[in-house]
Amino acid sequence: MLKLIKKFSSLKITLAGMGLLVVGAMLSYGNPLTTPIWVLVVPMALLAVNLIAAIITNARINQQPGLLVFHVSLLLILLLATIGRLTHMDAHLELVVGTEFEPGKLLESNSGPLHAGDIDKVHFVQRPFSVEYAPGLRRGLTHSHVKVKTASGEWEDRIVGDDRPLVIEGYRFYTTFNKGFTPVLTWMPTQGEPITGTINMPSYPLFEYKQDNRWHPPGSDTEIKFWLQLNTGMKEENYWVLDGRTSTGVLIVTTDDARHEVQLGKSVDLPNGRLRFDGLTTWMGYRLFYDPTIQWLFFVAIMGVLGLTQYFWKKINLQPWMDEKPDTIVEDGGKPSGGIGSQTGRKPVMSGDPASSAYLTGDRQ
Repeated sequence: MLKLIKKFSSLKITLAGMGLLVVGAMLSYGNPLTTPIWVLVVPMALLAVNLIAAIITNARINQQPGLLVFHVSLLLILLLATIGRLTHMDAHLELVVGTEFEPGKLLESNSGPLHAGDIDKVHFVQRPFSVEYAPGLRRGLTHSHVKVKTASGEWEDRIVGDDRPLVIEGYRFYTTFNKGFTPVLTWMPTQGEPITGTINMPSYPLFEYKQDNRWHPPGSDTEIKFWLQLNTGMKEENYWVLDGRTSTGVLIVTTDDARHEVQLGKSVDLPNGRLRFDGLTTWMGYRLFYDPTIQWLFFVAIMGVLGLTQYFWKKINLQPWMDEKPDTIVEDGGKPSGGIGSQTGRKPVMSGDPASSAYLTGDRQ
């Protein structure tokens, strides 16, 4: 049995597992939806089996506490990383100011086969946000205000940023560079009830000159094209803060045979109905990330560092450094004279009469 286990501790298996892991990492870069999770899970499981076999059969590992702790930590990291990929969740979402988070509106959602988080318990409402820009349109801090529903049912204010995630039920929400403006529109069909909704424009200021979108009203074959002319006070050479509360805009509405400039609060007659420009607000893009193993990975990594530190500390201090003194020559009366290699340059003389001869002491100081 031990021989079989030792075969799994082979360095060839280690190299094969690491090679497969590199390939899996390259295929999984950016979390593409078309790449199966197994390209990472299988190599990590193989490396975990290889490491278990090495810990059991290699006396240099299992008989030295520091090395044992380090390799056990590596094993736990592999197991936790595997569990993390099986239970993780990655997604993006766009949230309009004044609206509540809805799990059903996630974009590019990608989750592991064993994901079992309570995303239905996540409740927060998007509030206004601001983004700082240095000269040259270098994006700085993002301050996204949200209201979060607590376990007691109360709502509390939070601020989210690129490096300040909103953490609810283990789900982490980070702001991104993706944000923009949203016209609030009301469609009043010729027949039927009015409908009020929003249309997100492309990211701003990334697509400053392409603030357009299109929409088909319910029950109509007519396509309505929108173009938003904005006044945000942006000047590329100056410090600037993007804030929807201080921005204004004019909505250009185009159908097959007509073009209209619609001011805020005004309406325009279109085929099959009437369109009203009710308001201008903003939307924020978030990245959602879930991995229940993150905190455990941190503590296990610290444990591995401590184990490796103990091993090297013991190895360096196994035998303290000592200065050795040279052998000395003892002459008559027990008084030492020049030792080997002394300035006199004389070699000790050996004879049968100890009273008149010099002897080398065999003692080391």
